[in-house]
Amino acid sequence: MFDLIVKGGTLPDGTTTDIGIRDGTIVATERLDAEAGEVIDATGDLVSPPFVDPHFHMDATLSYGIPRINTSGTLLEGIGLWGELKQVMQADEVKARALSYCDWAASMGLLAIRSHVDTCHDSLMGVEVLLEVQREVADYIDLQLVAFPQDGLYRDPTAYENTLRALDMGVDVVGGIPHFERTMADGARSVTALCEIAAERGLMVDMHCDETDDPLSRHIETLVHETQRLGLHGRVAGSHLTSMHSMDNYYVSKLLPLMAEAQVAAIPNPLINIMLQGRHDTFPKRRGLTRVKEMQAHGITVGWGQDCVRDPWYSLGTGDMLDVAFMGMHVAQMTSPEEMQRCFDMVTRTNAQIMGLADHGLHVGAKASLVVLDAGDAVEALRLRPDRLAVIAKGKVISRQARNDAQLDLPGRPGSVRRRHPVAS
Repeated sequence: MFDLIVKGGTLPDGTTTDIGIRDGTIVATERLDAEAGEVIDATGDLVSPPFVDPHFHMDATLSYGIPRINTSGTLLEGIGLWGELKQVMQADEVKARALSYCDWAASMGLLAIRSHVDTCHDSLMGVEVLLEVQREVADYIDLQLVAFPQDGLYRDPTAYENTLRALDMGVDVVGGIPHFERTMADGARSVTALCEIAAERGLMVDMHCDETDDPLSRHIETLVHETQRLGLHGRVAGSHLTSMHSMDNYYVSKLLPLMAEAQVAAIPNPLINIMLQGRHDTFPKRRGLTRVKEMQAHGITVGWGQDCVRDPWYSLGTGDMLDVAFMGMHVAQMTSPEEMQRCFDMVTRTNAQIMGLADHGLHVGAKASLVVLDAGDAVEALRLRPDRLAVIAKGKVISRQARNDAQLDLPGRPGSVRRRHPVAS
């Protein structure tokens, strides 16, 4: 007897199977002729592990226009605007926006999120709020928090102490922003200090690193060195890495093997990176996405992050990780069948690996969280960003949606059309 059976779905690797769920865990992945409390017919549909976002800012989400709009569209104005927002935002508003986003994300099958939370406000109000949100959404979203000194660990006078306080309160990951310190030397010093904190506490590191068009911003090199020195292999990610887009090729040829050796992961954020970068260029305009395919060729773990949804830095966003992968696929020119498949894996399996989610997947023993999509395979899901017919979180169906059939009444050709390709007879 199963609590739930998902029957006949096509997995991302192309295999077709039933999935049996009991007590919030996947207990069978084979053809099942058994009783269940509920059966979901997924014949012809893609059944995927839940989507995972390893880079987000939930304390800022859905705040677009408060107290004003980022008129230049630059990263630096966004940071300044965030400073203004911090002076007027209230805890209940931040919590309401975060919970609304979590509901939105869950409906899209996004069931694991790593969110940075600003530690530069002495009240640590954002930290307290997101720790509350983390507890309240735990039944359906795994929310991982990063202590993030947005205004610079040394540039802000109390950021160092506040970051330690946030970690003491239960924040999961150590973050930083070395390229925003006053000098390159201070940036490198902040990387060292933050990695030492992570090593002492047994925590992961996820650092905003070189989010700039300046090819001389090379804090990723220091992050790799500290990972090696402190034995943090497999626990460190560099987010954005946009300066690598503009770096000298010879230097990059040295850097990428060092990243691979230290097992430092990369989290580019294609929607926001191509929106913010290159704002000082005339033509040709750089778009700032880091060297995704080149890193993958060296065996470096690379995932896609969403970063922002309607906040001081980004006016758009849907909470749909397939939108993120779709944009990344275009900008990174990952258009072969293998590369497109990899883009889908990046927002599921790879991002889960970066976040250390050992129980993510569709294997026996994994957490029973999965998504049924109105698509035939992973590449079609990227092309269409289709409806989520069902979202299952920890063994419970939390969202359902009917198929999107368009009813037509054309002269001599009545019928219906679905977004998916028609199948030739």
